[in-house]
Amino acid sequence: MPLAAAPTSSKQGHGPLSTNTREPPVCVSCLLAPPPWQRCLAALPYAPPWSDLISAFKYQGEAGLVRFLALQMQTLEGIQQLVEQADLLLPVPLSAQRLQQRGYNQSLLLARALSPHKTLPDALLRLRDTPSQAALPREDRLHNLTHAMACNPRYLSTLLGQRVVLVDDVLTTGSTLRACTEALRSAGVSSVDCIVLARATGLEPPQSALGH
Repeated sequence: MPLAAAPTSSKQGHGPLSTNTREPPVCVSCLLAPPPWQRCLAALPYAPPWSDLISAFKYQGEAGLVRFLALQMQTLEGIQQLVEQADLLLPVPLSAQRLQQRGYNQSLLLARALSPHKTLPDALLRLRDTPSQAALPREDRLHNLTHAMACNPRYLSTLLGQRVVLVDDVLTTGSTLRACTEALRSAGVSSVDCIVLARATGLEPPQSALGH
């Protein structure tokens, strides 16, 4: 399985990094229990000043920041390659309740900015309105999204055999991307890679970094 890379990231989440200088850094926990996706690339660390911009984009209605933030993803060669190689870009979905509160899905805005013609907005569904990841300790976040994601039955034939790239804003424990990837693999996609705007680098990142 190809190793995932990010400028300051490991493959999935947290823990000491492997020191193989011929490959991107991969945390030990990911080597012991590899996540279900193939590669996961992050453009930025979730740290000031980026964390302030991302928080404004995600929580404060500053949707106009999407072009600038998507540009940070596009300038990373690995992310651009994944977008070019993908058949479909799928944004991580929000629940209907959270979408109504926020007014937009920030992951969908990023996906459309990266490749509008490859973006399929409704291929993934969030089946239930799970408790906010930001309100949960790390262990609970890992289980919060169990059976919460599914593929839209309307798109099962479209997804079959496709190279899919998931798009999200912030990676912390990887539980959201894991739930999405497992749903997609069950639907018969050819491969799943993930690209995220930023990755939280600490064991307990700031509350605004903790995802959906």
